[in-house]
Amino acid sequence: MAGESLRLSVLDQTPVGEGYSPAEALRASVELAQTLDTRGFTRYWVAEHHNSPGFAGTAPEILAGQLLARTRNLRVGTGGVLLPRYSAAKVAEVFQVLAALHPGRVDLGLGRAGGPAQRFPEQVGDVRRLLGMDLTGAPTGDEGPGPRMWLLGAGSRSAELAGRLGASFAFAHFLSPAPGRAALAAYRQELAEYGHPARTGVLAVRAVVADTAEKADELARSLLLWRSRKDLGEDLPLPSLETTRRHRWTGQEAERAAVNGRSLVYGTAEQVHARITELAAGHGVDEVVVNTLTHEPADRVRSYELLAEAFALTGGVRVPVGV
Repeated sequence: MAGESLRLSVLDQTPVGEGYSPAEALRASVELAQTLDTRGFTRYWVAEHHNSPGFAGTAPEILAGQLLARTRNLRVGTGGVLLPRYSAAKVAEVFQVLAALHPGRVDLGLGRAGGPAQRFPEQVGDVRRLLGMDLTGAPTGDEGPGPRMWLLGAGSRSAELAGRLGASFAFAHFLSPAPGRAALAAYRQELAEYGHPARTGVLAVRAVVADTAEKADELARSLLLWRSRKDLGEDLPLPSLETTRRHRWTGQEAERAAVNGRSLVYGTAEQVHARITELAAGHGVDEVVVNTLTHEPADRVRSYELLAEAFALTGGVRVPVGV
């Protein structure tokens, strides 16, 4: 297949399936990272969520540390730390420790959600200063390669800030696909205006792959039922395929599923390969971060394995520090 030059990465939200515990979900994330460590993915990010029965990842810096200790090839980081909840000094210190233990493999992704965001640009600047980053966003000093800073967002504010600072930027297509092209264009324009090295940014896409189109349809329907319920105020673990088959959809749920389905990529490996390649080209990026949510951990593992095969990813090679 074509598309071998496109890098693929992972955004793991540590989903909790119906009938599973948060502890089981966390262990599934560790096992997934270990499985994918030699499959050619570039980076593996873990997310931060609070008070949600569907997600177990409340402390991404702790989970990232576990994954770094259990993998060798992937860059590992956060997608992302919700900076308004914390002090810049604490975040910087945590990631300095992670990078000292695992030099050249740590990504620090920062998000503006989770609290009052008025001070977010100031906090980002504080983290950057405390980490000793130069004007290109790269760590300096003699202690070995430190963490690489990423700003995450679903609009132009974080994109523009990342461009001004020379930080890397990831756009959350799976949350709000419409502003993606404009946000990434703003990011590149700010990089150029402030004299930073050119970067494309990356696109975070929600995708589900299965061996057959029928299985992919079922997995997508389960995910969309979960998302529709969440949108309507019913925050639950991801429903099983059996629960989804039995479910009688309300009109509001069906409406939300139709909206959310526009940003979900699903199907066989060939179908998803074509759509992800198209999205990457349309947004001008050379890397896509794939977020996959399934009730069964085995279905999530299989989805990523099929993607690795479709994109002919080469495993076992650590990515360069500057990527």
